Amino acid sequence: MASGGSPDARQARARTHARAFAPGRVCVIGEHTDYNDGLALALAIAEGVTVDARRIEPGADGAERVRAHALDLDEHDEFALSDPPPAEGWRAFVRGTVAELQRAGLRPVGASLTIRGDVPRGAGMSSSAALEIALALALLALAGTEAQIGRTELARLGSRVENEWAGARTGLLDQLSSLYGEREQALRIDFQSLSVDLAPLRLDGWRLVTLDSGERRANASSGYNRRREECARACELLGVPSLREAGPAQIDQLPPPLLQRARHVLSDNDRVERAVAALRVGDLPGLARLLNESHASLRDDMDISTPTVEATVRRMLDAGAAGARLLGGGFGGSVLGLLPPHAAVPAGAREVGPCAGARLLEG
Repeated sequence: MASGGSPDARQARARTHARAFAPGRVCVIGEHTDYNDGLALALAIAEGVTVDARRIEPGADGAERVRAHALDLDEHDEFALSDPPPAEGWRAFVRGTVAELQRAGLRPVGASLTIRGDVPRGAGMSSSAALEIALALALLALAGTEAQIGRTELARLGSRVENEWAGARTGLLDQLSSLYGEREQALRIDFQSLSVDLAPLRLDGWRLVTLDSGERRANASSGYNRRREECARACELLGVPSLREAGPAQIDQLPPPLLQRARHVLSDNDRVERAVAALRVGDLPGLARLLNESHASLRDDMDISTPTVEATVRRMLDAGAAGARLLGGGFGGSVLGLLPPHAAVPAGAREVGPCAGARLLEG
């Protein structure tokens, strides 16, 4: 995806069928840092969402429509292309993506959408962002306009869907991770500059695994938005545009729980830099220690863990993981563990590794 291209060339790329895949993500270090202009170390994973889009002709009234079928749920949706109404659940993401493409001047065409995914929903691995990005890529390709938007702007579009249509005030971590993923590379993301740098992820017999706590979470209905409000209030009291601009001495002025929220953000930013340094020299025990530190901060300073999540972290560590922490925005979901060589993978856990980012598929 790049800017430019003549109208004729763009029209030539319009299709009757397009298929796109967008991966979920695992954040190694850096939760609740994205909306604070901070840092994160993340990777795209093999699991994700695939969208098959087929062009359909306008109805007898001349109006174009979108029909969507979520295979995993065996649920359907249909709405007018010109004015998608609000909805809940997965329908909010479909309608929001169509609406935001139009708002960006990238008008989609009438389409029949088939959606399937294998990234767990509500597990902290960004199933919603994978859905947004796969939908956008397929619809752009169907209309022949994929060359008119770059990856970072597409990430912003996905974030608007999340914020304005699904009611979750997330940052850009999930979308950037899905779009910029690379094989054998972790992504150091700077949310102030929106730069993405690669960090080699050579595990050398170590394994990254995720284990679902079984406790479902949804950003819009959890305490996620409340944590974001608390960080914004901390910025107001400090007179800074974001917590990225605050220093350790400054945040000591904050009352609880704002002090704790700010302390987590600053400490996780520092842990991202130390994690990148550890990866560059192959210090996987050092990375494991950072996972443990990050979890303690998420539990104690961000206050987003639960007894069920804590039991899952303990199960991961008891199985031999050198480091473990909760994944995602908190209040449920999965746990990430780093297992040394020869440690047994806990029952029900799945191994993850860095994979290629969102893309169009053949066929």
